[in-house]
Amino acid sequence: MSILDYFGLPENYSQHGEQVDQMNSVITWLMLVLFVGWTAFFLITLFKFWHKRSPKASYSGVTNHVSSHLEIGVVIVEAVFLLGFAFPLWAERTDKFERVVANDPDAPRIRVIGQQYSWTYHYPGNDGVFGRTDNTLITGDNPLGIDSSDPNGDDDFISTSELKIPVGRDCILQVTSKDVIHNFAIVPMRIQQDCIPGKEIPMWFKPVKELSTYVVCAQLCGEKHADMKGSMEVVNAEEYYKWAKQRSDDELAKKKK
Repeated sequence: MSILDYFGLPENYSQHGEQVDQMNSVITWLMLVLFVGWTAFFLITLFKFWHKRSPKASYSGVTNHVSSHLEIGVVIVEAVFLLGFAFPLWAERTDKFERVVANDPDAPRIRVIGQQYSWTYHYPGNDGVFGRTDNTLITGDNPLGIDSSDPNGDDDFISTSELKIPVGRDCILQVTSKDVIHNFAIVPMRIQQDCIPGKEIPMWFKPVKELSTYVVCAQLCGEKHADMKGSMEVVNAEEYYKWAKQRSDDELAKKKK
């Protein structure tokens, strides 16, 4: 049993999640060691400098340089951890976006748009190409400002109720925001990414099991921040592509009327 199990962290459902849990476990154990060490130091200090044991204050202070040497030692140890272990390990275990695209050029892509206090999901349709968007075209009937003059957007479809993705595929979510900074977080996938107005930032992961879960905003974004959550479903790949094709065909037929 991992130490993280005691903190109520949900089961991992992503390919990379095990590495995240391992890193969090190491950090948690390290913080536990530091907590015990500093608590012991605090108690020893209380006992050693108790007013009944030291009724007269010393105004000369520390006369040796032990504390300075200890501080230098701590800096060196932290530098070794960061430069010698943490940074190289992070670089080794972090997938480059170019590598993900090269490994799976047809990886499903969905645009995720945050807005106080909801999420909207924009799918590229059967052609796999997103239609051009323009904020000046945003209306009640066109919440994302999809340009109707761009044929690539004819088969695009939008979901405001649920994010649906296939299991066993590298899924790429392109996150952005229409108003303030949000953060799109999927805890069972061990991933999150800030949604910044004017920028579209990719985040990617590979679900390894089917599930139904929630997505939440992990960045304070207003008075109803706690209510900004949505649903996500990871389904069988065949079911996903059948659903996506049907939605795209329906949207294309609607545009041709």
